[in-house]
Amino acid sequence: EQVKEASPGDNVGFSVKNVSVKQLRRGNVASDADDRPATGVSSFRAQVMVMNHPGEISDGYCPVIDCHTAHVACSFEHIIDKIDRRTGEVLEEEPEFVVTGECCTVDCVPQRPFCVETYDEFPPLGRFAVRDLRQTVAVGIIKEVTPVEPDDDNDDDSDSDDSY
Repeated sequence: EQVKEASPGDNVGFSVKNVSVKQLRRGNVASDADDRPATGVSSFRAQVMVMNHPGEISDGYCPVIDCHTAHVACSFEHIIDKIDRRTGEVLEEEPEFVVTGECCTVDCVPQRPFCVETYDEFPPLGRFAVRDLRQTVAVGIIKEVTPVEPDDDNDDDSDSDDSY
């Protein structure tokens, strides 16, 4: 079915001149190049609700994050705080770990290029699932992003694998 317009969250197929289907990969994001083009992030801060993890989650935990169609390993670099999941009130600053049923704020660092946005700005690119042990162990929303710094030395190499 051909349509003239799609809304955020709609799944669509389209063709781009001079781009082969073989060049497109899971996790690629299309955006308006003139109005806030999509970029990768070097890190992001997220609010995470642990739903089903058999042990403790602490700094350095590195699960797979599923956000939109991307599946990227991300390191939980630092757990900022534990928060009340209903009120958002901070319960404990810099906890050693979190367990099932707890909610926390965490700084995450993706292990490869990853395109996400804050939940407030663009919900489809701002919510994610945390997968480990062949199951979903947590869910979360992105609160802040740190964009990847542009590489000034890159002379538009066609060999580079900067797929976001």
